[in-house]
Amino acid sequence: ESRQITQVYGFYDECMRKYGNASVWKIFTDLFDYFPVTAMVEGQLFCCHGGLSPFLDSLDDIRQLDRTMEVPSSGPMCDLLWSDPQDWGTGWGQSPRGTGHTFGSDVSKEFAHHNGFEILARAHQMVMKGYSWSHDEQVLTVFSAPNYCYRCGNRACIMEVDEHLRRSFLQFDRAPKRGEPYSTRSAPEYFC
Repeated sequence: ESRQITQVYGFYDECMRKYGNASVWKIFTDLFDYFPVTAMVEGQLFCCHGGLSPFLDSLDDIRQLDRTMEVPSSGPMCDLLWSDPQDWGTGWGQSPRGTGHTFGSDVSKEFAHHNGFEILARAHQMVMKGYSWSHDEQVLTVFSAPNYCYRCGNRACIMEVDEHLRRSFLQFDRAPKRGEPYSTRSAPEYFC
């Protein structure tokens, strides 16, 4: 996560509420600058937060990125965090979110083939049931924030991978607030 994103989506506010100052937030965001941007599980499951980048052709290109910095507003590291798959069209597109790119199934297929893995697992998009396949089940979105932004009513999910690379999905709803009755009612999609 970047400092700007944590301020927009509530982490900064949560730290201020709980600790009364920004020191804990600063420690976390400084730490975030050292986290890996991608991971590979057993050479078959490529994991990133967002998606692919038109500036990166190989895993070696990713290994060459200087990670120890604030996430820039454009470029390959930004794309790995903020790009999204598109199920219509092919190639690269400009993201409607204002940063990152969209990429078609031809892009994910070529990148996976060139780099020898089966599945790109990502998390950047809210999906109502907690996970969603795209690009002929080559791209998987796993979203772990239930009831995103306290209003979307979406489920969350965790993917488990066993020693044989078999995947299973654990879906869950948000926990009710203290004193609030449990409800499975979700907001209409146009609110999310």
